[in-house]
Order: sequence, then C-alpha cells, then structure tokens
Amino acid sequence: MLKKCIICGKGEMTGKKIARKGQYKAKGGTGSKIARWTMRKFLPNLQKMRIVLKGHPRKVYVCAKCIKKGKIVKAPKRPKFLKTT
Repeated sequence: MLKKCIICGKGEMTGKKIARKGQYKAKGGTGSKIARWTMRKFLPNLQKMRIVLKGHPRKVYVCAKCIKKGKIVKAPKRPKFLKTT
C-alpha cells in the first residue's frame, strides 16, 4: 500500500537540508555561507484508519487535514465473534 492520502493524494516530498557556516552579519561576521546540503524527505501527517470507501470498510491512510475537515466516514466497529461450544 502506497503511503499517500486516499482522499487528497498528499504524499512525501523531497527537499534539501542545508548546513551553513560562518557568522551572521547581524552578529558582526561577514555572512553565512552554504557549506553543504543533503537530500531529505518531508512526510505528511498520515493516519491509518478504517473508513467507508465505495460502500465497503477499508483500512487506508488519511492525512490529518482531511480528518479535521470531515471528508471521511468512519467504518463501524467490527462485531465480536462469539465462541460456540
């Protein structure tokens, strides 16, 4: 299962983590410079939930924004199975 929001399609994004060196001009230096950068992932706030999707309950990933907006319908609790002897 792909880690994306089933409602809005929000998924991970890539970006850079920048490491700087040097003293800032405001502190009396000559300014900060970029020393190096590495790639990183920005992950969305995804929650695994049981929701009703096309009339059937399913376990899917939903972002917190869609949960707050009320774009989903939670699936009812599963019935507990009784043991028969």
